[in-house]
Amino acid sequence: MNPPPLDLDALADIRESVTRFARREIAPYVSQWDAAGEFPRELYRQAAGLGLLALGYPEALGGTPASWRLRNAMTLALCRHGGSGGVLASLFSHNIGLPPLLAHGSSTLQQAVIPPVLRGEKIAALAITEPGGGSDVAALRTTAQREGDDYIIDGEKVFITSGMRADFITVAVRTGESKGAGGISMLLVPGDSPGLSRTRLDKMGWWCSDTAHLRFDGVRVPASHLLGEEGGGFRMIMGNFNGERLAMSAAALGFAQACYDEALDWARQRKAFGSTLSDKQVIRHKLVDMQMRIASTQAWVDAVADRADAGEQGSDWVAHVCMLKNHATQTMQFCADQAVQILGGMGFMRGTKSERIYREVKVMMIGGGAEEIMKDLAARQLGL
Repeated sequence: MNPPPLDLDALADIRESVTRFARREIAPYVSQWDAAGEFPRELYRQAAGLGLLALGYPEALGGTPASWRLRNAMTLALCRHGGSGGVLASLFSHNIGLPPLLAHGSSTLQQAVIPPVLRGEKIAALAITEPGGGSDVAALRTTAQREGDDYIIDGEKVFITSGMRADFITVAVRTGESKGAGGISMLLVPGDSPGLSRTRLDKMGWWCSDTAHLRFDGVRVPASHLLGEEGGGFRMIMGNFNGERLAMSAAALGFAQACYDEALDWARQRKAFGSTLSDKQVIRHKLVDMQMRIASTQAWVDAVADRADAGEQGSDWVAHVCMLKNHATQTMQFCADQAVQILGGMGFMRGTKSERIYREVKVMMIGGGAEEIMKDLAARQLGL
């Protein structure tokens, strides 16, 4: 299949508007937000006002249908010029929390939840990972027992982005007595449900993104909040991961470019031993090495996005999403490391983008599927 024709004007417009937004409303305040451990909820409304939260959702729910190329352009510009994974993770946590509802929830539930989230009035999150499970989704132990017209949820979730502030949480649970992947279902849980408690987690990076440990102690949820059918949750989760990994690849590329931009600017201004750093061959070679990785990642992100826009979802495409996610985050890692090296002492100081992104590399390489999981999944999809 061929991808739909690109609207180059739309791509240029989104890059320009998001770049202005990131430079004006995010970049000047990120260090302050990191110190505070959160960013203002008003930022959701500001992003919604530009239509950023609504990209990729149907018009009937307040969204704006958009190709992956367009959504990736938005993500890339936001990361490159905002320079904060913490802002990105929480501001767009609905993009992992809402897709199961959009694909499998009732129209009534969709209308109640999705429009206010896209308007920036409410926050949505996804809760899958558990303290003892990690990447082994099929081993999750949080239960949801049917009792009349309700489900009663008991268990724990950990590392949940927007977990402290989320108004709606899409939760992976085990229903019935089935073991393994076949016993997993998805429920939409209101954030104000009695019996739900939240504990904030401290992290290496993403400081302004709230990350929580959730506990469900007899949380009662209407049976109408079941997404799809009982036992269908594992397939939903796996499909959801593909979109998350593609988005993370675009984000990693944006952060790599942010590091390159800062390193290049520093190298052109900083003088050492009678000339600027950019006059030194060793520094120019570092910058070229960064650009090599950035260019290859950009080409691969675009190629995988084009295949997604053309409707491809087969094994080969999934394999490329997994390999791309590893390649993009390795590009981010390399560029962050080289940028800090070029900045020298300043690269070790709070307030530079490269220092912040350096601390955020590892969560990008682990979140959405660790490198080792990605390689194994890619190998299976390729029949190796």
